[in-house]
Amino acid sequence: MSCNSCEKQYFEELEQFIDSLLDKNGALIEVLHKAQNTFGYLSKDVQRFIANKLSIPVSKVNGVVTFYSYFTEKPTGKYVINICMGTACFVRGAGDVLAEFEKRLNIKVGETTSDGKFTVQVLRCVGACGLAPVVTINDKVYGHFTKQMVDKVLAEYEE
Repeated sequence: MSCNSCEKQYFEELEQFIDSLLDKNGALIEVLHKAQNTFGYLSKDVQRFIANKLSIPVSKVNGVVTFYSYFTEKPTGKYVINICMGTACFVRGAGDVLAEFEKRLNIKVGETTSDGKFTVQVLRCVGACGLAPVVTINDKVYGHFTKQMVDKVLAEYEE
């Protein structure tokens, strides 16, 4: 299947999801989550499509996408590494952890490795202060994270 037919299938899947909603009012966040899970990110085309299907301005869709750190407008790596930079995590060394990930992967926050495998992002708080500092990779949570753990954790995701 070519990329164009994949994208067409993704738009059809999103359209079916939106059409299945009983109440489209107030469904924007739910639709954005579905779209991001389907496409991997929320391109301008996807945002326009959602705005059209929900009969709302594109500016409203983009405002929500850019407000919430969960949503992204550009493709991310297969593994998204989030380092919590909330107060508890920061004072317990999250800055050092971030610096080590950037060094090991040779990318900065918001960037993706050239092989498309890893993206590094920061979060304000993940709500797990007792585990500070916290790192998440996709849906897996790592607590009490130290910069010495970076190489071992990255090795888990090498194929």
